Amino acid sequence: MTPRLPELPFELSPFGPDAEWAYEGGVLTGRAGARQDRFVPPGGASLDSTSDAPRLLGPAPRGDFQLLARVKVGFAAAFDAGVLYLHVGEREWAKICLELSPDRPTVCTVVTRGHSDDVNSFVVDGDSCWLRLSRTGNAFAFHASADGERWTFVRVFALGDPEHAADASIGFLVQSPTGEGCEASFDRIAFRATGVGDLRDGS
Repeated sequence: MTPRLPELPFELSPFGPDAEWAYEGGVLTGRAGARQDRFVPPGGASLDSTSDAPRLLGPAPRGDFQLLARVKVGFAAAFDAGVLYLHVGEREWAKICLELSPDRPTVCTVVTRGHSDDVNSFVVDGDSCWLRLSRTGNAFAFHASADGERWTFVRVFALGDPEHAADASIGFLVQSPTGEGCEASFDRIAFRATGVGDLRDGS
């Protein structure tokens, strides 16, 4: 059964491998299986080698928005992660992750345009962090926060042409690229129908 989240103004649908998504008491949980990831190696020769990981996604309302959540990950192996995920097209998607990269919890981002890039931003103390995905105009942005109040700018980018980007899907992903599986939980989930006014002032 697909969980319904009262915090979101849209319904969610599962994609990729089964994660046994569950929602109770304001907490969404999902579990990736062994060696499940969503990444297209930048040096790879074939776009058909895309691996997959469990996703729970819904259609973002048109216009500016923010999706945020506190993410907690049961780290067990390198690159285990809980993720906020953005999908614009089959070869155009992005994610902001709280990831064990490779042995310390780290905020990481990936933007895929045919092939994926991979960027580590900063190390996190502990197994949880707030993550935020937003759109302002035609640009998307990633932020992270220790407390959900003051936000650190991570990345701003465009993805896809404006028409396809307007029909983006957003949501959650869990991955375990090298391990035997990983569980992640998302709480304090919120959706705001506004963009971020200043990407770099901590708001």
